[in-house]
Order: sequence, then C-alpha cells, then structure tokens
Amino acid sequence: MISISDLDFHFGSRTLYDGASLHIKPKDKIGLVGLNGTGKSTLLRLLVGEYRPDGGSISMSKDVSLGFLNQDLLSYDSHESILMVAMQAFAEALQLQKKIDEILLKFETDYSDDLVDKLANLQERFEALGGYTMQSKAEEILEGLGFSTDDLQKPLKTFSGGWRMRVMLAKILLQQPSLLLLDEPTNHLDLPSIKWIENYLAGYEGAVIIVSHDREFLDGTTNTTVEVSGGKLHPYAGNYSFYQEEKVLRTEIQQGAYDNQQAAIKQAERFIERFKASASKAKQAQSRIKALDKLERIDAVAPDAAKVNFKFTFTQQPGRHILRMEHVGKSYGEKLIFRDTHVHIERGDKIALIGANGKGKSTLMRLVAGAETPTAGKHQLGHNVIMAFYAQHQLESLTVDNEIIQEMNEAGSKRNEMELRGVLGSFLFTGDDVYKKIKVLSGGEKSRVALAKTLISEANFLLLDEPTNHLDMQSVNILIQALEQYEGTFIVISHDRYFVENVATKIWYIEDFQLKEYPGTYHEYEQWQEDRAKAAKLNGNAAPTPKAAPKPEPKAEAMPAKTPSPDQKKALREIAEVEAAIDKLEKELATYEKQLADPKIYNNAAQLKDATLKFEQTKKELVRQNDRWETLAEM
Repeated sequence: MISISDLDFHFGSRTLYDGASLHIKPKDKIGLVGLNGTGKSTLLRLLVGEYRPDGGSISMSKDVSLGFLNQDLLSYDSHESILMVAMQAFAEALQLQKKIDEILLKFETDYSDDLVDKLANLQERFEALGGYTMQSKAEEILEGLGFSTDDLQKPLKTFSGGWRMRVMLAKILLQQPSLLLLDEPTNHLDLPSIKWIENYLAGYEGAVIIVSHDREFLDGTTNTTVEVSGGKLHPYAGNYSFYQEEKVLRTEIQQGAYDNQQAAIKQAERFIERFKASASKAKQAQSRIKALDKLERIDAVAPDAAKVNFKFTFTQQPGRHILRMEHVGKSYGEKLIFRDTHVHIERGDKIALIGANGKGKSTLMRLVAGAETPTAGKHQLGHNVIMAFYAQHQLESLTVDNEIIQEMNEAGSKRNEMELRGVLGSFLFTGDDVYKKIKVLSGGEKSRVALAKTLISEANFLLLDEPTNHLDMQSVNILIQALEQYEGTFIVISHDRYFVENVATKIWYIEDFQLKEYPGTYHEYEQWQEDRAKAAKLNGNAAPTPKAAPKPEPKAEAMPAKTPSPDQKKALREIAEVEAAIDKLEKELATYEKQLADPKIYNNAAQLKDATLKFEQTKKELVRQNDRWETLAEM
C-alpha cells in the first residue's frame, strides 16, 4: 500500500532519518514509538505530504486515502453544530442531499420524466455513499467519544480545545480513510472514550499508524510496533508489550556483537601499532588499516531507560489525617456536581481519581486544594500538611525568560545547584540543557520542568491533575519512579492506565454525584467493575459493593399513589395513541428506506417516484407525531 525507501530527512543540521525504510500493508495496525525528538510526528507529516523528503522516496497506491489527526486541529473553529462538523466527512453526500431536496421541492409542480431520472441517479449515488445512514453513524461515533445527545446540536465554538479535538477525530473516523494517522489521540480522551476507540480500531478495515505515550492503548490497538531510533525505522511483529520483550533480546544480541567487534578492533589496532614500522610485517599492518577503514561499525547500545534517584525532603511531617471533608455539596447554579459527599485522606495514601470527563474530577481536586469553595459541608486540612498542586494551566505560570536552572532555583526548595542539576538530570535535562530558556521548550519539556518544580517543593501532599499529558513514555516512566520513591501522600487524576496501575493503591471514582472509593489497584478495580456489571444483570441491577465504598443512602419511604385526574387520564390515552402511531410510522419509513436502497427500483421511474413521495410524506408525519408526543408528555 505504502513503501518508504531509503528516506532521508533533516531539520537544519540535525538528521532525523538516514536511509530509513518501511512497508505499510493494507490492514497493518502500527504503533510508532521512540524517544521525543526522534521524528515520530515528522514521519506522519512526511506521509501526508506536509514535508518533503531530502532523499529516498515515499510511494503509495493511487487509491490510498489518508486521515491525519494532529494537535494543529485544536485551532479549528466553527459556528456549526458538532454534528454538522463531523458530518463534513460526507461532503459529497451532503451536496447530493441538497440537490435531492431541490428536486423534491420541484416535484410539487413538475413531474417530468427528466426530473424523475435525475432524482433516480442522484438517489442511487446518495445511497452508495451511505447518505441514508450518515447522520446515525456520526451520532454513534460522537456519543462513543463522550458527547451526550444534547451536545450534538451545540456549536463547535462553545467547546474547549480537548472536546473540539474529539469532534475532529470523529470526522476523520467517519471518512474511513485507507490509512489513519493518529498523533497522540488519547491526550484529549477520558477512560470510557479510550476504551470505545480501542474497540473501534480493533474492527477498523483500513491501516492505522498511532503515535502515543499510552502503552495500554497501543497494546489494545496495534499488531506491529515500529521504533524510530538512530535515523532508522525498526519493525517488531507485535504490540508494545511484545516490542519491549523482543527489544531486550535484540539489545543483548547487539551488545554482544558490539563487544566482539570492539575486541577485534582493539586487537587489530594493537597489531598495527606494533608492526607498522616492521619491514616484514608492514604489508600486513597496511592491510589491517584498510580493513578497519572499510569496517561497518556496530553501534553501541544507547540506554533509554532513565533512572530516577533523588531524595524527597519534608520540612514538616504531617499528622495521620491529611484532609477531611464532610457532607460536601457543590453546584454551579442549577447544575449539581456533588451532594452530601465525604473525603477522608490518611497519611501515605496513594490515590488515583478516574472516570469520564464532566463528572467533576477537576472540581473535586480544586475543592481538596481549597481553590474552590463548596456550597455545603466543611473542609478541614490536617496538622502540618503542606500542599502542592500541579495542573496543565501551571505551565503558563513558568517564567518564559528564565533558564531551566533559574526556574528551579526560584522554586524555593533551598537546594544547591548540584542538587538541582541532579533532579533535572532525572527529568532528562543534562549538561547545558539546564541553561535553555523556558520559552524555547516544547510542551513536554515544560511539563517536565513544572513536575520537577512540584516534586522539589517539600510538599508532603501532592495534587497532580493529568501529569502525563504531553509526556513521552520515558518521561512517564520517570514520573512513576519518582512517585514510587515519594513518601508523602498524593492524589492523581489520569487516564493513563499503565501509570495509574503503577502508582495508586486506592481508586476514587464519582458516581451518583458522590465520591466513592475502591481499596486496591486499577486492574483490581477494573475486574471488580466487570464482576459488578455481571452481577447487576443476574440479580436485577443489584451490584456488589466494595468493602471500603461509602454506604448507599437509605431509600425514602414510598408515597401512596395518587389517583389521576380526568385530564391526566385523557392525556395518557392520547400519549398511548401517539406512541402507537409513531411505532407504525417508523416501520413504514423503514420499508420505504429499504425500497430506496434497492438498486432495482431505479429501473422503474413510476415506482421510484411513488416510493420517494411516500418516504417524504411519512418522514414529515413522523416529525409531527414526535412533536405532538413531546407536547403531551410535558402536560
């Protein structure tokens, strides 16, 4: 499908690709991995033609179509509803819909054969493009990505950048290109949406290339891993976990070959040094010099797993109780976020707060931090608790004209430059990197600086809101190691399942406007939720409760049923009649849709005209009856 041969590409004097080659087959699901700055996103832009290779070639079949999700799409804005923006994927079908509507309008005065033939041709093409199902497909994908049904008619411009990115992802998925290029698609998704897109990509007919720091997402969506390293593309025939295991073996083989070659080189160099001036051995020495010049050197194995080892220091040790919040309520106007919820945090708790976006996770974090005032209940911070709060907006609070080392020094930790360099080295800032200005750093580099500042703050209670966003896998691993060594208490919000599994011993989730707790790891929580769902099906929605979960509120006593008034009885009868009419109309509409989807009908103009008119009339009547039902239901 696509062949990359001997690809060369440079940014100024920096070489990203040097003779790289890769063949992409029609149903490949590829995870593209490698350290930051090695050229993963650049390769995607080379494939779509945004960049041109300096050497080599990228050739693809004429029928290949590409869909590229990248962070640049965050800037897209529109007054149109998100449903219409997503449906732009069906550009040709939408144009045909307009033409069909125009002809149907003309049918009120003109029934000429030419007009019927034109309509038949348009409807045949419209059906072939999936026109009759395009709206339902768009709705399904948008709702799968976390939008509610009410959201679908809201203008795109009313949504934040992360939600806009979901709309753009939906649009690309609806286009169904033969190759999907997804650059960090999980950055703007919550856990339910990540799981939904995993299932979607598992059944996707085309090829996919994914750049992601979320290793569990890669494991669930890819069957091939390509590592970008040393200017080359190294394929592995499996998902990310397979790649990790296979890479260990390849590394051992490479290290053995390197060691053997280095020993042979040293032996040859000793021979040359010893005999280059000897008349009898000079010819042999020259021969070995030429052999060394022609030798293709094996690269040394570069360590890519940074180790974190710095000491956290607390000026004050907190008491046993870090925070207590009792009977907390929170609402914004009429919008309820929390009601009568309780928060108990003990010293040493390692908590992950997970769940869908819009449930109140960030609001809860701000309530815990005291940055938000509850509308009910009380907030009591424990003895000697020193809090530090990390969130994405804090990247903007970095002083852009500061050097990294200066920014760290101004954090007020009282560490000397050697200690600060040690911390920065753990976060991949080595040598002269520490003198880089904040303003020249990438988003991931700024995140690492802000995290390093948070971790040296001497706080004994950390609040971390999406700390892994914009971090590559190596940086995520560094943060995991740092939090494993941290002896204080923390709460972390994250959608990265690997990260959560490795740092948290308690899981918080929000359900029915209350905070609930599962006392275990993320994978144990996942299994418990599966068991809970199965039990609910078997026992009529009765689900098991975790040992440490809050007790459910007592049910209110049932009120005696009231006898409906005559007007209410009449309304109930009318609703039943309307519902019966709607059911009948929906069946009729399905019949006409089936007729119009049959290619044979386009050979009979009279039959086509009859089916089309009945379809339009039935659709209008169905709309009328639905409006009537809504009016009756509100009475």
